[in-house]
Amino acid sequence: MKSINDILKLGDPRLYEVCEPVERSELPQVLDWVNQLHEAMEDIRKVYGFGRGIAAPQLGIMKRLFYLNLDKPYIIINPELQDLSDEKFELWDDCMSFPNLLVKVERHQSLILSYLDENWEKQEWKVEGAISELIQHEYDHLDGVLCTMRAIDNKSYKWR
Repeated sequence: MKSINDILKLGDPRLYEVCEPVERSELPQVLDWVNQLHEAMEDIRKVYGFGRGIAAPQLGIMKRLFYLNLDKPYIIINPELQDLSDEKFELWDDCMSFPNLLVKVERHQSLILSYLDENWEKQEWKVEGAISELIQHEYDHLDGVLCTMRAIDNKSYKWR
């Protein structure tokens, strides 16, 4: 059973690594990875009251995979971001790897997410606003980028 204690914390060098694509041969492992991500996210939700998505590298699974739990679960394999809008917005971002810290960042208002689902079928999803921001946050994790690295300025940090 995965929990908060299994989530890599700010400063862990693995959080800054670029992840490898998921191979089709690894598809049987994906559901196990997603179960681990789901368990850790549920634990964060219980303790901190937030959590809509988690990226595989946050549990030390260095693969291009993230999991969202919104109106339903979404398993996002080997995602690509396209058509990022010129229009942007600012927000206070949070992260399970440093749950008490908020970071002010700027994100694209909308984008198209292309990815493979748990059946290895290609999907496209046009999103905007809060979901666009969430996807950009999780996608950044796959490239070893944390929201602390996207802070607007040196005053863009506050405690929850």
